[in-house]
Amino acid sequence: MSARQSFESDLELLNLEMIKMSAMAEHAIENAITAFKNKDEKLANAIIAGDRDINDAEKQIEAKCLSLILRQQPVARDLRSVSTALKMVTDIERIGDHAADIAEIVLTMKGEDIFEMVEHIPSMAKVAVEMVHNAVAAFVNQDLSLVKSVTEEDDVMDDLFDKTKSEVVEILKRGDDYMDLGVNFIMIAKYFERIGDHAVNICEWVEFGMTGEYQNRRIL
Repeated sequence: MSARQSFESDLELLNLEMIKMSAMAEHAIENAITAFKNKDEKLANAIIAGDRDINDAEKQIEAKCLSLILRQQPVARDLRSVSTALKMVTDIERIGDHAADIAEIVLTMKGEDIFEMVEHIPSMAKVAVEMVHNAVAAFVNQDLSLVKSVTEEDDVMDDLFDKTKSEVVEILKRGDDYMDLGVNFIMIAKYFERIGDHAVNICEWVEFGMTGEYQNRRIL
């Protein structure tokens, strides 16, 4: 096998590991909203425990990226591909962290029909999953149109976050007994909003990998 073939084979394996790690993070988000909806403590605990697997995947991918850079000494597009993966895993890992953060809050929340109290959090969760899925698909398919789609969805996410904050203000008006609940709702919403931000970050690195431009500046 030539050096070129060896590099392409290693890069393909790296991409597969990226896809696997991304799927784990997506699944964690979906489980987080299910745990919230059903007040499922067992599922919430499973999300928290599963975050270690996402962290381990990040370390393994980082090691492979550094090994590829040192052994193959890639240049131009090849170097951008490895650098993109190296940057993306940080955001994917943070997405997993936020899913676990939501699960931890769910474990503290008590009361009936909590999920129905804030209308826009489920919508935020749905958009978050779509953004992460499309960001990873942009990487896998090298699709700049998906990069644009995720950026546009981020505006939707920000609007939903504003609406959620307004809803929480109304809940807090019910009295001090709702203070902790209101704070929890805001924290959950903020974690979903941050997941959207990380999806945008992933897309910025995908664009860099394809074009050499990062945040409208050519850097490689």
